[in-house]
Amino acid sequence: MVHYGHSNQLRQARAMGDYLIVGVHTDEEIAKHKGPPVFTQEERYKMVQAIKWVDEIAPGAPYVTTLETLDKYNCDFCVHGDDITLTVDGKDTYEEVKTAGRYRECKRTQGVSTTDLVGRMLLMTKAHHSNIGPKGRSPWTGVSQFLQTSQKIIQFASGKEPQPGDTIIYVAGAFDLFHIGHVDFLEKVHQLAEKPYIIAGLHFDQEVNRYKGKNYPIMNIHERTLSVLACRYVSEVVIGAPYAVTADLLDHFRVTLVCHGMTEVVPDKDGSDPYQEPKRRGIFQLVDSGSNLTTDLIVQRIIKNRLEFEARNQKKEAKELAVLEAMRRLE
Repeated sequence: MVHYGHSNQLRQARAMGDYLIVGVHTDEEIAKHKGPPVFTQEERYKMVQAIKWVDEIAPGAPYVTTLETLDKYNCDFCVHGDDITLTVDGKDTYEEVKTAGRYRECKRTQGVSTTDLVGRMLLMTKAHHSNIGPKGRSPWTGVSQFLQTSQKIIQFASGKEPQPGDTIIYVAGAFDLFHIGHVDFLEKVHQLAEKPYIIAGLHFDQEVNRYKGKNYPIMNIHERTLSVLACRYVSEVVIGAPYAVTADLLDHFRVTLVCHGMTEVVPDKDGSDPYQEPKRRGIFQLVDSGSNLTTDLIVQRIIKNRLEFEARNQKKEAKELAVLEAMRRLE
């Protein structure tokens, strides 16, 4: 998954220059230095490409960024978040480019990290999407309360309104742990029109829990909003959209087409079909994303390798704490 923390860092990085190239590591490099990857290389490439601020992907990028790497892609400098990234033997992966003055930092997005989300999936408690529970001791790995602001939404939003001739397409769902299945679906929807304007309706946490059950969603409504807004195929998000696609909603947004993936549509609370109105109007279409990846499958991947991921999180925090202690001694 590429969560809104990644997207926010890429947004900041893009603002520092005219062209943003994102290096994506191989599965082998990630496994060596961080632990088992949740997603395959191909899945990660496609996820990063879908983020609106990315201009190019550098596949198979080395885990340690060197001057040779920057020169290979004609980059003036590299950008990373203000957390510590270490190799398996505890070395700073950006030491060489930092020494050469070709390194920049952007602020880490408070309240989320991949480590945190993996932890939520391992716990799968009722409180995980309220950011309630034990906090890590490291300031980088540890979870802080995510606070949504209007400014953050503005930064992520396209700010563009539908133009004459646009095909306004509405899609709705949880979009939890925004992943390659979602991206493939939105890309296929985007290809349905010459000038698509896609509005994504995101359901509130309580609604998602009603139809998905278990302890979903993993990410709360605010986190899911930013994750979807960062996708280049999405023009606008309805925060807390009604589960049933109503006549009022269709008329308000002047919707031309309503799309849904091939996953099961759970009936509304009263047993009715939530898509009965767009079907009545003849504007409903099923779209096959071609991907079988779901949020459930991602959680299963994590749980299958539970011990490895727990060890990964503990090792990462231990290394960060060691660096933090060394920094304190220098002060």
